[in-house]
Amino acid sequence: MLGAIVLGVRTGGIGLGLWGVFGTLVLVFIFRLPPGSPPVDAFFIVIAVITAAAAMQAAGGIDYLVSIASKIIQANPKRLTYVAPLVAFAFTALSGTSNIFFALIPVIYETAYRNGQRPERSLAASTVTSALGITSSPVSAAMAAYLVLASPLGFGLTSILLITVPAAIVACIATSFIQQRIGKELLDDPVYLKHVEDGTVEMTPVLVAEKKAREDAIAGGASPADAAKQARKQTRSSIATEKITQDVPKNGRVSAAIFVAAILAVVVMGFFPNLRPAFPDANGDLQPIGMSTVIQLFMFSAALIIMLVCKVKSGDVMKQSLLASGFVAAVALFGIAWMASTFINANQETIVEPLGGLVQTAPILLAVALFLMAGLTTSQSATTNTIIPIAIGAGMPIGVITAMWPSLVGVWFFPANGSQIAAVETDLTGSTHLTSVPIWHSFTIPMLVSWVSVVAAGLVIQLFVR
Repeated sequence: MLGAIVLGVRTGGIGLGLWGVFGTLVLVFIFRLPPGSPPVDAFFIVIAVITAAAAMQAAGGIDYLVSIASKIIQANPKRLTYVAPLVAFAFTALSGTSNIFFALIPVIYETAYRNGQRPERSLAASTVTSALGITSSPVSAAMAAYLVLASPLGFGLTSILLITVPAAIVACIATSFIQQRIGKELLDDPVYLKHVEDGTVEMTPVLVAEKKAREDAIAGGASPADAAKQARKQTRSSIATEKITQDVPKNGRVSAAIFVAAILAVVVMGFFPNLRPAFPDANGDLQPIGMSTVIQLFMFSAALIIMLVCKVKSGDVMKQSLLASGFVAAVALFGIAWMASTFINANQETIVEPLGGLVQTAPILLAVALFLMAGLTTSQSATTNTIIPIAIGAGMPIGVITAMWPSLVGVWFFPANGSQIAAVETDLTGSTHLTSVPIWHSFTIPMLVSWVSVVAAGLVIQLFVR
């Protein structure tokens, strides 16, 4: 099973899911293990969500959401290291995909640099906290996987969100607080100054003015440290920077409103089960329809409404990048989950029970396992389906499992994600960087702070959630 995961990671993209299915084939036909249950509900939740998201993207809804995020980020340049991570988290949670963060990277960089700030601080923190939005989104692929596993234990969408959302907000603030103190100011950074000297990047008016103010203060007898503080205070409060604008198609606002309304409807149905239609179960008792069905119905319907209201052609929906990336996530979820189910069901005594005993003895090891597996697979949904069933089988309280589930922030452990690479390439100052040591980069410290703080906050919050 691990071999299939490793080969899937090396293949990349849809290969992770296909290797998962191939691994299932080997387990069934070579090792003669009974096939596990394929994650049909989770698969179709992802398909429903990406269909609605692709319809919204075709109508310009993603552009509209990005324009709102851009305005929020640029409205608070002095607090950028706090504002940008919260915005990245919120908009990822709202859209169910971290793809929306790609469009925010240039905005965060330009806002930071034009205001003389070290871009690494806000860029690295925002990149990391965007992953927290995945476990706080009612419509993400990872949530689809987790919901299918947690619902039979009586832990629905409402209970999950009551833990993951506030814990993630705490983690965003903690990460920003630490990240604000990372790295040198640009005018004290030899890497940045070398980039300026080489012509890689042009010094902004704020920094030009700050440099001159420093020189004047030192000439007047101030120490270098005092001169730096005085110059920053003087220049950054007096120089206004030009805002970055986003063009939004005319149907962007309407399509985004329909998509968000569908998400809110799903959340409301989760909070108030009585609003869902109820039907007799095997014992004749009335039971409301499951949240998996609710999500599929509302999101597919949202896609249709967007197409009708915004006059989006079905062919245009099929061309959207979100549809392609979402399909990759759905196949990865399907293949890995099916293989994990087959393997785990057939190895309860030899593997699952000993691992379960280990987790029961030291529960924090679940967070470590989730963190490392997410780093190795770079897939939150695949990690969810591989590790969470072991914790459930071990009899761990579902509230504790949910509190540790956001350890999926470990996807940033290795610099193998598009968001990390994009942030590094966008930052022409050189402050956001990778190193020759694969696990030590600009994202390492904010990732570790986010991980520890989100799990710690979640473990406290889950005590009050039932």
